[in-house]
Amino acid sequence: MQNPHDRSALHRADEAWLKERWGDDATRVLVVAGNRIRPGADGVDWKPPSAVPEGERFLLGVRDDVAYFAVVVDPSVADAEPDAWVSLRAILLPLVTESVPGDASLVLHALGLAEWRLATRYCARCGMPLEVRKEGHELVCEHGHVTFPRTDPAVIMLITDGEPGSDDERCLLGHNPAWPAGRFSTLAGFCEPGESLEDAVRREVVEESGVRVGDVTYFGNQPWPLPASLMLGFTGRAVSTDIECDPDELAEARWFTRAELETATTSGEVVLPGGVSISRSLIEDWYGKPLPGSW
Repeated sequence: MQNPHDRSALHRADEAWLKERWGDDATRVLVVAGNRIRPGADGVDWKPPSAVPEGERFLLGVRDDVAYFAVVVDPSVADAEPDAWVSLRAILLPLVTESVPGDASLVLHALGLAEWRLATRYCARCGMPLEVRKEGHELVCEHGHVTFPRTDPAVIMLITDGEPGSDDERCLLGHNPAWPAGRFSTLAGFCEPGESLEDAVRREVVEESGVRVGDVTYFGNQPWPLPASLMLGFTGRAVSTDIECDPDELAEARWFTRAELETATTSGEVVLPGGVSISRSLIEDWYGKPLPGSW
């Protein structure tokens, strides 16, 4: 990610440093109600510590010598004003493309921790309530069992067939049953225990579409705390092309040449994911330039 912040892990248990920074009105705080935030006039509504309500405090880190925190309050605060609070998904594109450089890194960090805390209230070992430690980066029960933030690795992949770079080369895109008509994207799925990322790519593609994959190459990654994933992008080469969709996963899957994809997106027959997503990056990297339309 561009412009990542210094997460200041060594200060998470430094009470003197934390007290000093929390007492500084230059410090910026993001209030999170459950997993929703208030958008500000310039993207993110950062406040000084003196202007935020009581809640669980999470240290995000430091950027340009300014400390950043999140304070998580009860979801009912947002429920009382539903039009004033939004999810990360609602602000993700403007956050990445229009806001102050580095805000995306801080907000993804804050909402990732908030989502984890919202879903993690009791110890998985003994069932006792959990309390925040290390400024939101550990949860501990009365028996001393420590729970750490969870990140689920998920693979997302563009599968191709045909001579690379030729007019006949095709890419495989799928349509999820829950999506509106015309939406297509790359295939994706979660990595299972004991499985390599490359094998996860091969398994997910054949399970969802019936297409078998040989060579798999790493492309890039994207944090996706919706609620707790790290999207790991790959390209793969098909060794079979017959499609047989799992109806629970895909209503349809289709092979597209570059010309077919350009025609379909230009006409609106096919709508691709938004430009902020790694799925869009995978598709346009293969296509060779930007394509029209997005979700």
